[in-house]
Formats: sequence, C-alpha cells, structure tokens
Amino acid sequence: MDVDAYLARLGVAWPAAADLATLRTLQERHLAAVPFENLSVHLGEPIELTEEALFTKIVERRRGGFCYELNGLFAALLRELGYDASLHAAQVFRPDGSLGPPLDHAAVVVELDEPWLLDVGFGRFARHPLRLSGVDAQADPEGDFLVLDAPYGDVDVLLDGKPQYRLEHRPRPLSDFVPMAWWQSTSPESHFTRSLTCSRPTSQGRVTLSGAKLIETVDDVRHEVRLTGDDAVRTAYRVYFGMVLQRLPTLPGENPLTSPSLSPTLP
Repeated sequence: MDVDAYLARLGVAWPAAADLATLRTLQERHLAAVPFENLSVHLGEPIELTEEALFTKIVERRRGGFCYELNGLFAALLRELGYDASLHAAQVFRPDGSLGPPLDHAAVVVELDEPWLLDVGFGRFARHPLRLSGVDAQADPEGDFLVLDAPYGDVDVLLDGKPQYRLEHRPRPLSDFVPMAWWQSTSPESHFTRSLTCSRPTSQGRVTLSGAKLIETVDDVRHEVRLTGDDAVRTAYRVYFGMVLQRLPTLPGENPLTSPSLSPTLP
C-alpha cells in the first residue's frame, strides 16, 4: 500500500506515533474526506474486496464506498501505521428491534491499552473511537454512545439509547465479507439496491446527495433542495464530495433526477 498517497487522500501528515490521539485524527479525517456511498451498485461496477482494488477506488479514483470497502481499507492502513487493527462483523438492528443477517456490517477494532471501536462506513455513527470496555455513555459529536454486553461475548452499540448494531468478538479477514457484499449490492431486498446515497459529515452537520436531492444539515436544521439538470448533479458530486463522475448513477427504471430518498441508515 502507498501509505503516503492514502494519508494525502485524508489530508494528514505521517503520524509520529500509533497512539489514541492519532487514531482519533485519522478517523475524523477519513469520515470528512471519504464519503459513505453506494454509487458502484447503480453504476454497474463490481464490488471487489481486495486491498488493491479498494486502494485504486478510494485513494486513486477518489471515490467512497460502503462498510466493507471503507472499513476494510481503513483497517489495512492502520496496520501499515503500526496499529493492531482487525475487522469484526456486526448485525445491524432493524427499526423493529430485530437483528439483520450475520456479516451485515463490518467495523474496525484496534487494540491499544484496551480495545477501541472505529467505524468509517456506517453513515451516521461516532466520529471518534469508542471504548469497547466502557460502561458509561460516551459523548461524541453525533450523540451519546453506549456499549452493552450481548450474548456469546458480543457487544451491542447504542446511539442515544437506540441500538445500532451487535458486534462480534472474533476478528475476521476481509474475504469473509465477500458473499454478503455481493448480496448487499445485488439483492432486490437490500436497501443498497433500492436507494442511492452519497454522504459525509461536516463541521456543522452532514451533507447528503441522493439522486438529484441535496440535503444539508447545519446545526440540526435540515435544508433540502432538488437540483435541476445532470450538470448540477455532477457539480454537487465534485464540490461536496470531490468526485468527478463521467456518468451519473441511476436506480433501475429511474431517471437520475427523480431518484428516491435516502438509505435508512442516514438522517
């Protein structure tokens, strides 16, 4: 991996130490610089879960991705920087409180003096590392996070009292997520095939583009505008996300300027 190029993509210098302060900076910058997006699903691009393919997409092509891509490459970067970082599977809680399928999500765990949870691929989630051994609520710009014991050594992660996902204790290689990544990107039951989104946090909130719908949340106030014309949509991708697209993603049977609303994991 070209670590210098990856760090330049994040806008950070080579860290002096593999410590918690650096970890926090890397997570913040990754979230700000690399969007959570599922454009490949609607551009007919395959989701390739190898470090080489992910580096080409995220660093060289300056794109984003969804959880397996973003957290998969981020974990590899952290290992290159000297961290003990591993991928862990999670099951996402549905709105009715039930759990999604196994390997529904991938997150990163880093072992320092204690284990820390990092996630740059869940849409709205913690901007700072979370103590997995913490028993009290952990304040974050996105809200208050709580980590609770779950069966079989797993942990449930809650945001403002609402369960987000159940994280496995055991680490997994990136290749374990290939079948579920294929399902997420091809099944008509997956919300990634039924929605189109590109999103990242900002210093004052979040910006999201779904088709021609541009949503900016500033100090908890939501502003929504519908863009007119392909050129306006392309400009929004470039200005807000740093992405230059030769063609626009579309949902099956949809015009790009009439795309439906956001993925349910986003505000």
